[in-house]
Amino acid sequence: MALPDVVAVRQTFPRERVEDVERAVRDELRKEGIGSALRPGMDVAIAVGSRGIAEIPSFVRAVVRSVRDAGASPFIVPAMGSHGGATAEGQRQILESLGVTEEDCEAPIRSAMEVVELGTTSRGTPVYLDANAARADGVIPVARVKAHTDFRGEVESGLLKMCAIGLGKHDGARTLHGLGVPGIRDHMVDVGCAVAQSGHVLFGLAIVENAYDEPAVVEAVAPPEFRARDAALLETYKRWMPRLPVDDLDILLVDRMGKDYSGTGMDTNVIGRFRIYGEAEPDSPRIKYVVVSDLTEASHGNALGIGLADLSTERLLERIDYRATYENVLTSTFIERAKVPMIQPHDRAAVEAAVRCNWGVAPEDTRLMRIPNTLHLDLVHVSRPLLGEVLERGHAEVVGEPFPLRFGDDGHLAPFESETASRPLRGPWQEIDAAA
Repeated sequence: MALPDVVAVRQTFPRERVEDVERAVRDELRKEGIGSALRPGMDVAIAVGSRGIAEIPSFVRAVVRSVRDAGASPFIVPAMGSHGGATAEGQRQILESLGVTEEDCEAPIRSAMEVVELGTTSRGTPVYLDANAARADGVIPVARVKAHTDFRGEVESGLLKMCAIGLGKHDGARTLHGLGVPGIRDHMVDVGCAVAQSGHVLFGLAIVENAYDEPAVVEAVAPPEFRARDAALLETYKRWMPRLPVDDLDILLVDRMGKDYSGTGMDTNVIGRFRIYGEAEPDSPRIKYVVVSDLTEASHGNALGIGLADLSTERLLERIDYRATYENVLTSTFIERAKVPMIQPHDRAAVEAAVRCNWGVAPEDTRLMRIPNTLHLDLVHVSRPLLGEVLERGHAEVVGEPFPLRFGDDGHLAPFESETASRPLRGPWQEIDAAA
C-alpha cells in the first residue's frame, strides 16, 4: 500500500530556562519564611515523585545539600501513590531509574508503603501521609506543576497533588481515585491543603518546565501558598506547554509511549483523549487514529495509557507487565486506558491498517503526523496535506526534503532520530504556498 511522504518540521516554543539548578534552588531556599523553617538537628524527608522531571537528580541533590548546610539530616522518600506496582522496592527502583540514587543525591532513601492517617477533610475524605515522612521533623515535596492528564481545573498537577496522592501512597491514591474525577479534581485539593497545613510540611519546591523538557521556573513555596501558586504556575505552564501544530489529523504515529513521558503513557493534553467513562473528551486536537509503536524501558512494563491508542504492535504488547499496569489502572479506576488496541505484527501493518480505515481519503491525501513521543514535540514529521496549515501558524519551519516513511526488514519504522538526522536542511517543500 502506498503511504504519504513526510517532511521534518521544527516548531518554536517559548524557551525560558534555568541554567544553574543548584544555584536556583539555593537562592529560593534563602527567601524569607522558607530557609528559616530548617533547624539544626531536624530529620527532613524530601519527597520525590515518579515523573521524569528534567534534571531531577540535580534538584534533589541541591535540596539535600541545603538541608544539610542548615544542620539538619535529609533523607528521600518516594512520593508516587501506587506506582512501582504499589511496592516499596518497586518505588525505590523507579527513583533509581530516574537517577535519584543514594550515591548521586547524597542522601539515604527510605521507601515504604505504610501510611499514617492524619484525619479527614470537611467532606469526610481520609488524609494519609507516608509513615517515614510523618515520623520526620519536616517534609519538603519536590513537584512539577503541569496540566493534568485526567481533568481540567484551577489546580491540576503540582504541590497539592504531591501532598495528597504522592505522599498518600497507595491508600491515598486509591481513596481519591475511587471517587472518580471529582476525587482527583476536587477532593485532591482538599486533601493536599490538609497535608500542606498539617504542620508536617516545611515548604515545597515547585518546578515548571518549558516545551523542550527543560527547567524554566523554580520556586520555593510556603505551605499556606500551595494552592495559589499551583494555580498561577499552571497558567504559566499552559502558555509554554508542547502541542501539536494542527488540530485535525487522520493519523498520529507515536514512536514511544511511557511513564517517563507522561503519567498516562501518552499525554492526553497532546492527543486530545481522556478515555474516562462518563467524561467528555477535549475539544481538540481531533485525531481519527492513534498508532503507538513501542513502550519505553523506563516504564518497567507499565503500559497504562495503551487504551488511548487505536492500533499498536506485537513489540509493544510483549513489553507489557500486566501486574504493574493493572495495579496502576485499577488505582486510577479508569479502566478504558488499559484496554489493548488492535495489535499488528509491526509498524508498517499498523500504519497501513489506519490508512485503510481512513474512509474516503486517498493515501497521498492522508493528514498524517509522526512524533517521537508526546513530550518532545519541537521536531515532528508531517505529510504534505498538513504542511500549508502548519506553516500558516507561524511558529514552525521546514528543515528537510520530503521523504517516504521507511521501514526496516522487521517492518518497524527507522528510529525517528536517525531519520531526521539523515535529512538535508532545506528542500522543495520549504517554498510551499500556504494555500497549497
